[in-house]
Amino acid sequence: MSAHSDVRVSGEMPLMTASNLCVSLATGRRRSDQHVVLQGVDLQLQKGRWYSVLGPNGAGKTTLLRAIAGLLDAGDICSGEVTLAGRPLTAWPQRERAQKMAWLGSSAADVDGHLSGLRAWDIVALGRLPHQRWWPATAPLTTEDEAVIERVMMQTHTWQWRTRPIQQLSSGERQRVMVARALAVDADIILMDEPLLNLDPPHQSEWLQIVRNLVQQGRTVVSVLHELNMALYADTLLLFAEGRLVHDGPIADPATQAALCRIFSNRITLRQIDGHWVALPRL
Repeated sequence: MSAHSDVRVSGEMPLMTASNLCVSLATGRRRSDQHVVLQGVDLQLQKGRWYSVLGPNGAGKTTLLRAIAGLLDAGDICSGEVTLAGRPLTAWPQRERAQKMAWLGSSAADVDGHLSGLRAWDIVALGRLPHQRWWPATAPLTTEDEAVIERVMMQTHTWQWRTRPIQQLSSGERQRVMVARALAVDADIILMDEPLLNLDPPHQSEWLQIVRNLVQQGRTVVSVLHELNMALYADTLLLFAEGRLVHDGPIADPATQAALCRIFSNRITLRQIDGHWVALPRL
């Protein structure tokens, strides 16, 4: 296996290579109401790139991310399978799979129950569980674990809260701790669903720099964002509507711009300011 993995999402069975993470999805539907969430997706995701998944509510963005992570709910029915390096994702040892892909869910910062009394340090340390010798059983943190935790907490400016109970932090502060937890996995592929939830503009900018650093290290980042102007900084936009991938490409491409406006019912307009693209509401 290579040090970093490509990702492939396909409605047809793709050609397997040693470095591919492949998702073959023809359809995905909710068992409860038989509503089709995803329909035939064919996409190659490359290492060392940041992909932003965009689309209106209910377009299938989160379902796509959960399918890639192997986290679909029991109530979801998907035809197809996820494969990593030519093997079904379900055949991978859980520990190795957890080392390969880091996951940040949109509700991760809603901490309650038995986690509510944990310190910020403890939450971030959960990201090191896949690297512990006896995972998923608890084991003492190694010197390397502690160094990674400190590094990612410094990156996210959460180090100063390391001894504070997570429930004593604001929603935005908790979100930054959860971002640090995902980074602590030190995975090749980082999947983030609404990572900027509750973050103010300065901390959104910090997150953007973190993603850029990950990409420079050769990692793959796939994010679902509702902050459209932040999403436009991505290397590639994955545009979804009604469960279908309708376009993928960089924002500088006129075809991507036209498709982006279309999926939002032409209620936005795009402008370039200081070399960066921004989306404005069309009134």
